[in-house]
Amino acid sequence: MTLPERYTKPAIVFHWLIAALIIVNFGFGKLYEAFGEDNIRFMIDTHKSIGITILGLAVMRILWRLTHKPPPLPREYKPWEKRASHFAHIALYLLIFALPISGWLHDSAWKAAPEVKMYWFGLFEWPRISFIMNMDAEAKEVLHGQLNWFHEMFGYALFALFVLHVGGALKHQFIDKHPELQRMWR
Repeated sequence: MTLPERYTKPAIVFHWLIAALIIVNFGFGKLYEAFGEDNIRFMIDTHKSIGITILGLAVMRILWRLTHKPPPLPREYKPWEKRASHFAHIALYLLIFALPISGWLHDSAWKAAPEVKMYWFGLFEWPRISFIMNMDAEAKEVLHGQLNWFHEMFGYALFALFVLHVGGALKHQFIDKHPELQRMWR
């Protein structure tokens, strides 16, 4: 068995770092209330900071991907598996952007946003989206609820795609006996 072509080291770092941050942030988003009333603000602020970090890393990852062609999928893959892989990767990229952007929009529509500043890990103020903050209160409240729904649905969709992505990689590695994990690992 020949070893497959590997992704570049920066692509590998972006992949695993974004994946780890998404997993952590999914936990923050779902469990913040379990940490008690005194910790809710810290948990929410950390969730927002991680989301903005993911957005920045996703931009860098896309720029890297546009300038560095990924290795081709192994020849042994069936045509439908290659199509499914490409579709899943496109959907993952879209959701990796949609989730933090919808969260940022949602946060900007929060009624207390003008009084409670948003900080990136407490280091500096992160701007909210002004045209949303400047909407009338009633419209902003409706938008806040709608954006919350979209943000949650994007989160669940990303989680489902993540499970399929990991499942596909494990299937190729352990059932099909292709060295799939070596493409994205040291």
